[in-house]
Amino acid sequence: MAERSVTSGPTIYEVAARAGVSIATVSRTFSDSSKVAARTRDAVLDAARELHYVPAAAARALAVRRSKALGVVLPHIDGPYYAELLVGFEIAASELGLSVVLALAGPQERRSAAVLDLLGRVDGVAFMARGGADDAAVLEVAGVRPTVSVARGRVDGVDAFYAENRGTARELTEHLIQHGHRRIGFVGRPEEGSDIGRRHRGYLEALDAAGLAPAAHFAVAPVEHAGLELADQLLAEQRDDAGGLTGLDALVCGNDELAMALVARMADAGIDIPGRLAITGWDDTVTARYLTPGLTSVRQEVAELGALAARRLAARIGGEPEQGPVTVASTLVLRRSCGCDPAAPLTFAPITDIPTKESS
Repeated sequence: MAERSVTSGPTIYEVAARAGVSIATVSRTFSDSSKVAARTRDAVLDAARELHYVPAAAARALAVRRSKALGVVLPHIDGPYYAELLVGFEIAASELGLSVVLALAGPQERRSAAVLDLLGRVDGVAFMARGGADDAAVLEVAGVRPTVSVARGRVDGVDAFYAENRGTARELTEHLIQHGHRRIGFVGRPEEGSDIGRRHRGYLEALDAAGLAPAAHFAVAPVEHAGLELADQLLAEQRDDAGGLTGLDALVCGNDELAMALVARMADAGIDIPGRLAITGWDDTVTARYLTPGLTSVRQEVAELGALAARRLAARIGGEPEQGPVTVASTLVLRRSCGCDPAAPLTFAPITDIPTKESS
């Protein structure tokens, strides 16, 4: 998609007229939206989107292109996954002589002033994870700035980067089936185009190939407290007299945060992990290997994923055209929580640094 010139673009007066507010209100919306009533703020942001308006500071930066900074939009920075992703991005940017500006935009902020304000301070933008602004916002930014995405669905005109999810999730689920598990549930919210969405798809494919139906799907947020709440719910509602859970003998979790919370709470309650309930995670965080029992997980080069996105964004700023989606490989790390022999030595399959095309 060609970048839109802003030298003759809409003015703050046009946005004010479209929204039915004063220019002072428009200015406040973009400088400190917390001081503007929600309904008024939404009207201003809607008008700005409809007119493809860029705030004055952003317009000046777009004209001179001298910020030497890359923007990153994230839904939050909680948990080890986002920290590692951001570190990889920042190190690569630093090696290129570029700084990084971070904006947080949750899924409820589809008309985010923070994202528009970011345009005035950066030469390009990386949208990371599904929750960090919706596809319409990504598409609008791509119209005025070089843009890449990481761990979210494809958007036209935007280079996309992923860690392998679907195939590895299929392998992980097949591994549980090989252990004899037949009542396998999934924990996580599989948003369309997200990493967890692809993991859920691979899980379903493995069950289907084995002639099994999903035992349960717990569509919870991928955070620790959601895992603890789910554990308490399962213990209260589905605990059986045999020391397990009714209708479940394994859980595939969308990430390690969920899995570790479940393992800890279940083990404290006397549930034999993995004797009565196998649990697996994803991300292979440091804590996963020291948990008791050790957590079977999936190792992926998250920092490298962030670095690839930074380098590609810099290349797009330099004038290179859009390329196809890129996938970084991942691999299973087998430990005790799935039922593997804890005495067996752990080996890590090498992960290639060569990007591959994302499978459909």
